Amino acid sequence: MKIAFLGPEGSYSNLAGLSFLKTEATAQKKKGEWDECIPFRNFPEVFSALDSGKVDCAVVPIENSLQGGVLQNLDLLQESEDLYAVKETVIHIDHRLVYKEGMELSQIGRVYSHRQALDQCSVFLTKEMPFASLRETESTAFGLSRAIEDDTGKSAGIVGAHTENIRKGFVMSAESISDEKNNYTHFLLIKKGKENLPAHSDRVYFSAVCPHRPGSLLALLQIIAKYGINMTKIESRPVKKQVGDYRFFIEADCDIGSKEVEEMLAEIKANTLECKLLGAYSKNA
Repeated sequence: MKIAFLGPEGSYSNLAGLSFLKTEATAQKKKGEWDECIPFRNFPEVFSALDSGKVDCAVVPIENSLQGGVLQNLDLLQESEDLYAVKETVIHIDHRLVYKEGMELSQIGRVYSHRQALDQCSVFLTKEMPFASLRETESTAFGLSRAIEDDTGKSAGIVGAHTENIRKGFVMSAESISDEKNNYTHFLLIKKGKENLPAHSDRVYFSAVCPHRPGSLLALLQIIAKYGINMTKIESRPVKKQVGDYRFFIEADCDIGSKEVEEMLAEIKANTLECKLLGAYSKNA
């Protein structure tokens, strides 16, 4: 079993990938194969690796409890032809600062990390390092690499508390530097092929584009309500090729194997411009 994730090793995506790896059946491995999480440089490469068959599945963050949906991954999942979310897991995000031992925070001139990590620690950074330049990297692990490469010692990185093997001469903050300590990211395990969807689920994830007229979104929500189904989230993204139109991403508490869900999706498809099933999974599977 090979799982693609946003690397390098040590990222939160890696942590989620290892969690999924424990739950995936590996008894049918071919001779010479082994279980591993494979890092990629960015999310388009993660999706491409799965689509081309280089890996068996991929793990991607889809929502953060502080900042909402990970928009790039919403778009990538929507644009894929035959990729579906089949499992979910939630990871607690605990950001820590790694910097040169003995260096005063006020002396740090650059802080490297993923954009979400920088944003989620903005209060701490503004208070403790108001003049530091914030440098965005593709992952928290890449940010740490950039920080320790600075021979002046005036660079720092924001990483997860789970990060191990910090380079000698550098230290990790004893406490979280996140603005909000109750911080979680929702990860999805993506596989290719509708046959990989579970027969039953706790949640169903789909998208829909409503006709461009008054009340069309209300009509969509009334269809969902008619079947007694509870939505857990809804968010919108512009339809790229249709200026002024929006696609709604909806997650709901329901069983993909139930007659009610089958009928609901069929009715939504008949009454919208577009409806696409994105996945089905159970809570914390």
